Amino acid sequence: MTEPIRFTKMHGAGNDYIYVNTMAFPVRNPEELAIRLSAPHTGIGSDGLVLIGSSKIADFSMRIFNADGSEAMMCGNASRCIGKYVYDKRLTNKKNITLETLSGIKELQLTTRKLSGSHEEVTEVTVDMGCPVIGETALEIEAGDYFYTGTVISMGNPHLVIFVEDITNINLPVIGPLLECHPLFPNRTNVEFVQALSTNEVRMKVWERGSGITQACGTGACATAVAAVLNGHCNGEILIHLLGGDLKIEWDKETNHVFMTGPAAISFEGEINL
Repeated sequence: MTEPIRFTKMHGAGNDYIYVNTMAFPVRNPEELAIRLSAPHTGIGSDGLVLIGSSKIADFSMRIFNADGSEAMMCGNASRCIGKYVYDKRLTNKKNITLETLSGIKELQLTTRKLSGSHEEVTEVTVDMGCPVIGETALEIEAGDYFYTGTVISMGNPHLVIFVEDITNINLPVIGPLLECHPLFPNRTNVEFVQALSTNEVRMKVWERGSGITQACGTGACATAVAAVLNGHCNGEILIHLLGGDLKIEWDKETNHVFMTGPAAISFEGEINL
């Protein structure tokens, strides 16, 4: 019989993943495991599986597998959760952490609060998400009987950002998969529908590539902020309301880097026998 693997269920603004420290519990076949554990009725239930590992070029490494077993390049919410995980579990005492991902090294800045004695815990994490890669800013796209104009942006993974007047009118379970798998995106794409509320506030819903509707998407929020500035809806730091909570995004024009700030929380922990 194999040894049990300890896991931690965490979420960033409702975007929930199963986290495993592979430095202590090596994982084989993560694609299959992500599908099995993400199932809501027969598994743990999540948006996917995140593996925390060692790195030769950063403090830690991250691999992300969506609920359908596909591997993601990057996830901003998962990055924040890893910052909380490694600090709260005393794998590091650094408050500025580097994280190796498939889309490059990301820098995490941890905000902590004191608990009893000398103990501290992470309450918020700011992630330097790097530079956006901007594609078409007015892409006309047809899917089914729907016609939209969107902005194509990569934050280490692909996004299609579409601004609408009323986000409540979007039938995301129907239109989401049509746009994700549209022929214009041979590798599929994440899809964000966004309603601008003011010059520094928007509301967003996301259809994530490989996971479907999720409570939040960090890279999607970053892509949305960049698209909001490009299309003249917003400027400065932007507050983005998602189904699972709020994220603050700022696109620094001088450095061309996008900074994301938001919460990270532990839901529960346990162990599984594979």
